[in-house]
Amino acid sequence: MFIGTVELEVEQALTDRQIQTGMMFRKTMTDKEGMLFVHPDVRERGYWMNNVTVPLSIAYINPEGKIVEIHDMQPFDTNSVFSVSQNIQYALEVPQGWFQRKGVVPGAKVMTEKGTLHQTYFRKR
Repeated sequence: MFIGTVELEVEQALTDRQIQTGMMFRKTMTDKEGMLFVHPDVRERGYWMNNVTVPLSIAYINPEGKIVEIHDMQPFDTNSVFSVSQNIQYALEVPQGWFQRKGVVPGAKVMTEKGTLHQTYFRKR
């Protein structure tokens, strides 16, 4: 996956179960890995850190694949971190501070080797 000009290996959370489990029970995470959550609909999103042991940052991404917001999340925090925007279809979790370390800011485009996020996940077969 490419976040702006930065390449990142991501696990994909595509099913309801994968999305609900997310990064639970992980002991470590490096700056080379993250998790992309793909939702079939577009709306406000909220994520929490139940059973997540490592601090994370989350980017909320619109249907066009543009990062709209970035938030930090603390281990074991069961209070949801909601997007301000109602126009969110994807979320990307990475180690806390990753976006800042890599110079990735809201407005950055997220793509895969197959093209846009929409082309990658919702292209008609």
